[in-house]
Amino acid sequence: MNKCIQLQDLGLKDYKETWDYQEELFKGIVDSKIRNRREETDEDTNNYFLFVEHPHVYTLGKSGDFSNLLLGEDELSKRGATFYKINRGGDITYHGPGQIVGYPILDLDNFFTDIHKYLRFLEEMIILTLQEYGLKAERSEGETGVWLDVGTPFARKICAMGVRASRWVTMHGFALNVNADLGYFDNIIPCGIRGKAVTSLNVELGVNHVDESEVKEKLLKHFKSLFEAEFI
Repeated sequence: MNKCIQLQDLGLKDYKETWDYQEELFKGIVDSKIRNRREETDEDTNNYFLFVEHPHVYTLGKSGDFSNLLLGEDELSKRGATFYKINRGGDITYHGPGQIVGYPILDLDNFFTDIHKYLRFLEEMIILTLQEYGLKAERSEGETGVWLDVGTPFARKICAMGVRASRWVTMHGFALNVNADLGYFDNIIPCGIRGKAVTSLNVELGVNHVDESEVKEKLLKHFKSLFEAEFI
């Protein structure tokens, strides 16, 4: 089993370009697995972890409800945002500057073949990272992602998640609000959940800006520990 993960930080990159790149890496892993099975070989399959920041964009998961986007095409343009219906799970979400987006493209045969466990580990990575900033983040029953003040009228989401998996290969991932412009969430019903707020790490800490490179280091530390992986 190959537990080495190739880490790539793509910086600020268009959503569609990044999606296409994810698909390319994803297909490469799947093709390797098919080839191994057909030829009865046992070559290592690759794993990747992409960090990226997107220009303003709204994405709708395959089971999502289009009515959760509260903007028309003209209004989207005025806000400098784009929209894509994509092949991950989950409903609608927003990506934009000030948000750390992570796309682990893993062959789970190298780790464990359990999608539920995979999602819980991603959530745990976020929870442990936020704990280092003095925040008590939690899961909310029946709602994927990471929240604050769960079970109170002040519940608010700080990290959204949506993944796709085929042949135990993953793509898409998580979006953690670090220095995000929360006004863009007003244009959607985030994740299709009404009546719950969205927040960002800088807001919770009461500061103008949080060092995103520091947050990434903490995320990778916890990911590495949870998945017993190595980054290269």
